[in-house]
Amino acid sequence: MTAAVAARNLAAVYGHALDKYLTYPSGVALLGRLRLAALEGNADDVAADVARVVEPIVSGESRLPDAAPCLATACFADELAEVTGDARLPTLLVESANRFEWDPDVRVEDFFFAGTLLGRAAKLTGDVAFADKLFDLLLSADTLQPNGLYWHCHASPFFWGRGNAFAALGIAEALSHVPEHRRRDELIERNVRHLTALMDLQHASGMWHQVIDDQSTYPEHSGTTMLGHAITRGLRQGWLPDSFAACAARAWDGVAERTSSEGDLEHVCVGTGPLETLAEYVDRPSTDGFDERGGAMALQFAVERMVAD
Repeated sequence: MTAAVAARNLAAVYGHALDKYLTYPSGVALLGRLRLAALEGNADDVAADVARVVEPIVSGESRLPDAAPCLATACFADELAEVTGDARLPTLLVESANRFEWDPDVRVEDFFFAGTLLGRAAKLTGDVAFADKLFDLLLSADTLQPNGLYWHCHASPFFWGRGNAFAALGIAEALSHVPEHRRRDELIERNVRHLTALMDLQHASGMWHQVIDDQSTYPEHSGTTMLGHAITRGLRQGWLPDSFAACAARAWDGVAERTSSEGDLEHVCVGTGPLETLAEYVDRPSTDGFDERGGAMALQFAVERMVAD
């Protein structure tokens, strides 16, 4: 399945409603639909539908909760505003970025939430304070281990697959939205170190695993799409060397094989907070079929492959 076909299939299924908890998969899927529409020449029609979906949180009828996974729902706002011109959308993004707080236990999910919120706010406003906060947070994280992998957090010193993908994609967001910063080279060096370690752990199928350094655990869809997206973007924007290209292509092949024409997915790890033991990560269930989190990230990966191609 080509990236374009997969993106159209996924966009037909995902990103058509806000989830009841107002969490980031909704925003990521809506953003994926907007990006696909921009490539395919129907941006106005899709933006009108996305605007309809998000009106409750744009109008203030529903307020995004303070939790970082909820605030990151606003990741669509800047790109929707580029099409519609709705002045409320930049306000939603900036207010969400201002409300974001980094978990003191250094939870790896926050890399993505910070990258997409603070990075977009920095680009939108030109306020260097957002960029400084973002780069300082990402570079202060002390959970990167000598093997090049990130723990889930201090309380859970285990190498969760989607967790490492959150780190990679969050850094990609930061580098994309803040192309000039005094600490950019430091962040690129850390990104390359991390992705080099991950490249060595990629299965021949193109997939990465639920526990990323344990290939006896199941091949996990969402982590693979996020890593594939992060690597493809780094190649396209020039901070990753060409030696990563085959890795990104394998990731797409693995994902495409596990994504149906109806948008059903294979082996998406369920929502996972910090767990107490490695065995709990090994045994963490996965879903097959429709999955909002997995579908949103798969759509973004497919669109990124389209842009790169």
